[in-house]
Amino acid sequence: MPAAIDVIDLARDLIRRPSVTPADAGAMDVLQEALAAQGFACRRMKYGEIENLYARHGTARPNLCFAGHTDVVPTGDTAAWSVDAFDAAIVDGVLIGRGAVDMKSAIAAFAAAAGEAIAQGRVKGSLSFLITGDEEGVATHGTKPVVDALMAEGEVVDHCVVGEPTSAEDFGDMIKVGRRGSINADIVVEGVQGHVAYPHRAANPAPVLIDLLARLQGRRLDDGYPEFQPSNLEVTWIDMPNTATNIIPATARARLNIRFNPSHRGADLAAWIEAEAQAAAQGFKGKVAVTHQISGEAFLTERGAFTDVVAAAVRDATGNDPELSTSGGTSDARFIRAMCPVVELGLVNKTMHAIDERAPLSEIRALQATYARLIDRYFEAFAKP
Repeated sequence: MPAAIDVIDLARDLIRRPSVTPADAGAMDVLQEALAAQGFACRRMKYGEIENLYARHGTARPNLCFAGHTDVVPTGDTAAWSVDAFDAAIVDGVLIGRGAVDMKSAIAAFAAAAGEAIAQGRVKGSLSFLITGDEEGVATHGTKPVVDALMAEGEVVDHCVVGEPTSAEDFGDMIKVGRRGSINADIVVEGVQGHVAYPHRAANPAPVLIDLLARLQGRRLDDGYPEFQPSNLEVTWIDMPNTATNIIPATARARLNIRFNPSHRGADLAAWIEAEAQAAAQGFKGKVAVTHQISGEAFLTERGAFTDVVAAAVRDATGNDPELSTSGGTSDARFIRAMCPVVELGLVNKTMHAIDERAPLSEIRALQATYARLIDRYFEAFAKP
């Protein structure tokens, strides 16, 4: 029988690999070795320079998948850290390091819980891992192509838990059952440069850009959607390159982001932005160009047997009655939901991406216990007798 996985040791081993997107730094090797020792069939799926891993134990259904990412964001000012960001130091019962919260500790917790369940014969189907190295980046070579490839091959995943840090104040106080969609738009208004005293000889892009942004911000997108907060549009960048006071510049640029609930589809919002851009450009001697990127559509995992299992596991392990929420940003759940129902459950997210990112050891062990209860309850609910 293989040795049990120590959740803290594995979390520290993963953190010690400085896997800042797109670098892997051996993090996927650490995880693959740990899973293979527990009997998982491991398959590396590399796209571009990104390392991905799909590992499965068992061939029967139902197949409960754990999804996550080994890549992390940059450390920021290394001098501001109280310890080296990749030393995985333990100080006063707290694990400090980049990825401690987001989300190497969660990967270790599910691996430890899965190994224990397998050793004790509690898996009445299959357990699998879908791990990417491209969640914190542009996410083009990570979970999405892996999901597409698995679906094309006929691989069936029945339900998925993503280990993102979803807890808000206390561990187990929140589960994410959906996410808003996201669309970015880059706007470039090209005019004609000229002297400010002779505006008729120029085409000032500023009024067009100002009008366009006013049109876009003037629309109330919606008043919310069941389980979701209202959609919002935020202008995130404006620029008119110009070092002189007496020149009408040739170009004005802006960037915006919309976080939208299921009242909208990304393509419809993109079409609306384009239509408003053309309306603002009427009579303008220049041109307006809009480039869109839809990062993901809004989705919701309806309350039912699966969300009940996850919530019950949290109550079993922590005593907390978790809120089922759709708040926050995007995650790779937006890709996985094409394959199966998906929820997110992980550590308290207060220090993710921060200097001295950290997680108490007691919280990491509580997450392992929660995942263990989730595995048990899942097969009790979904495995055929």
